[in-house]
Amino acid sequence: MGTHNHHHDYNFSEQYTFAGTAKVISLVAIVLGIAAIAFGMLSSEHIIVERTYANLLLMGYYFTCVCAAGAFFVALQLVTQSAWSAGLIRIPQAMASILPIASLVLLVIVGLGLYTHNLYHHWNADGLMDPNSPNYDALVAGKQAFLNVPGFLIRQILFMGSYSIFAFILAKLSYNEDLEGGLTSYKKGFKLSAIFLVVFGFTTPIWSFDTIMSLEAHWFSTMFGWYNFAAMWVSGLCVITVILILLKKAGYMAWVNENHLHDLGKLIFGFSIFWTYVWFAQFMLIYYSNIPEETVYFYKRFEPEYKLWFWLSIVINFVAPLLLLVDRDLKRKQNAMLFVAILLLCGHWLDYYIMIMPGTVDTERGFGVIEVGTAIGFVGLFTFLVMNKLSKHALVPKNHPFLDESLHHQI
Repeated sequence: MGTHNHHHDYNFSEQYTFAGTAKVISLVAIVLGIAAIAFGMLSSEHIIVERTYANLLLMGYYFTCVCAAGAFFVALQLVTQSAWSAGLIRIPQAMASILPIASLVLLVIVGLGLYTHNLYHHWNADGLMDPNSPNYDALVAGKQAFLNVPGFLIRQILFMGSYSIFAFILAKLSYNEDLEGGLTSYKKGFKLSAIFLVVFGFTTPIWSFDTIMSLEAHWFSTMFGWYNFAAMWVSGLCVITVILILLKKAGYMAWVNENHLHDLGKLIFGFSIFWTYVWFAQFMLIYYSNIPEETVYFYKRFEPEYKLWFWLSIVINFVAPLLLLVDRDLKRKQNAMLFVAILLLCGHWLDYYIMIMPGTVDTERGFGVIEVGTAIGFVGLFTFLVMNKLSKHALVPKNHPFLDESLHHQI
């Protein structure tokens, strides 16, 4: 327990310097993203504006999910008292630290989607809940107790606000541990993580019901929350892996070895299979039960403009990790893991695209500058914020009680 400065092989005060090419590329990406969003917003064509809002929701949600997955990773390691991850915990901590910013961005997008351009027109259009209106929809009106604007916004603020507070405090406790030593911060983090995991576990399905499933208010699936959670968790693990490998390639974090990479690979492999299980169960149950209000979800996604993306998503997110990560040796190779992690991040972008677009963009769905530009902009913003946060503290939690075990981790 306590400090481990007797390991003279490693520099425990090592700090990442966020400058040069990495910083320039992230800033250029942000500018390109802003240009693509402005191009879409200022278009005279309604359909282009509609696509821009849908892409903002997609990337805002993805951004927030990845940061929330960072907080979940940190809390999970604390509660399970995992030792292997101590040497790389600074990466998910940096992701967790910017969750308040990501949540604010998503809240603005959702607010704009409700009030200016109606992303949620399937339940928030005029007259849907009014029996005397020609637009009256009995099915949607039956869900009014849950699907109403005040309730929707209150839940968004409560969920993302509570996740952000937990994430910020968990990261803060670890940074305090560096300064104070001892076990006080670790024990506080353990207790807080146990509470956070219960809150997070019970509310993330509802958060995804609100943010994504309500885009198509006639349809519902009780499995949708876990399908979203699996996508969030795999994406978060892939981001941790990408940042870790790029830092190692830049000469940082020498104490992290192929055994740590192997563990990340096993988690990505396992939860990609879990994602597929939930995806298939949702698809199969709706397909064979042939309930009209449920089959409509897949009917839309079998239209020609989505069918290729629909099947490509399952190939990337299931077949690729199954074939590539089942091999022990590949999970221990930096380049192979980097390739798989980036491929899966693109695959889950496609997964979110298929979840969001059919319910928000009614006609003439396109794929081009707005989709690519918005994605590049958010990747730039995420990179800038996380790497900037990472550069503020030492890359190793030198007083972590399990650091010694992490340094000698071998599987």
